[in-house]
Amino acid sequence: MRHMIMRLPGEKEAEFIYMTPFTPRGKDNLAAWMVARMDGANYGKLFVYRFPKQSLVYGPKQIANRINQDTEISRQITLWDQRGSEVIRGELLVIPIEESLIYVQPIYLRAEGGSIPELKRVVIAHENRVVMAETLDEGLNTLFGAGASRPAVPARDTAGAAAPVAGAPVVTVPVPPAPTTGRSAELLREAQQHYDRAIAAQRAGNWAEYGREIEQLGVAIRSLRSATPER
Repeated sequence: MRHMIMRLPGEKEAEFIYMTPFTPRGKDNLAAWMVARMDGANYGKLFVYRFPKQSLVYGPKQIANRINQDTEISRQITLWDQRGSEVIRGELLVIPIEESLIYVQPIYLRAEGGSIPELKRVVIAHENRVVMAETLDEGLNTLFGAGASRPAVPARDTAGAAAPVAGAPVVTVPVPPAPTTGRSAELLREAQQHYDRAIAAQRAGNWAEYGREIEQLGVAIRSLRSATPER
């Protein structure tokens, strides 16, 4: 179960929630999210948001396997291991963006005999693509650099999570070209800053701050997609 702050379908304001993913019995794909509301008069209310059965939405285990199977990522981790460093994989974050999901995982290194892990790389996955970069903005630039359209998660809400409606039609989200200047570059920097703060809050056990920064990260990425013109 994950703590976060996000805007639920039909709501105007973001709120503090617990969210946990569900996969079908014997399968690893993401079938639903269950949300427990934690604010004010809504405290304790539970909601389940189902993904349409006809669409494949990768679950956390499937994304972890795709990361492990990536040749470049595997080679780099093996190289760090051979040098005596301890490789620590952070929590895999599932972030709803408009009508799709991105998955983000920080990779830390702890030097032999050291005590404080250092953030070394960030792995980002979107549908069938996985990239590893030194920073989040660099990874987003690489991941969304192609100007092609990609199939999206066929359910939506105001925060980009799956809506509780079965059988929703499949939609296609155009992926913007690589943003490098102007407003897009500024949004990339904002996304990186919110990500860095979220990781720092996670390590400090400050889940309220962590949730706020993840929500703002989602806002920055949604703005990035809107600000970048299509080819």
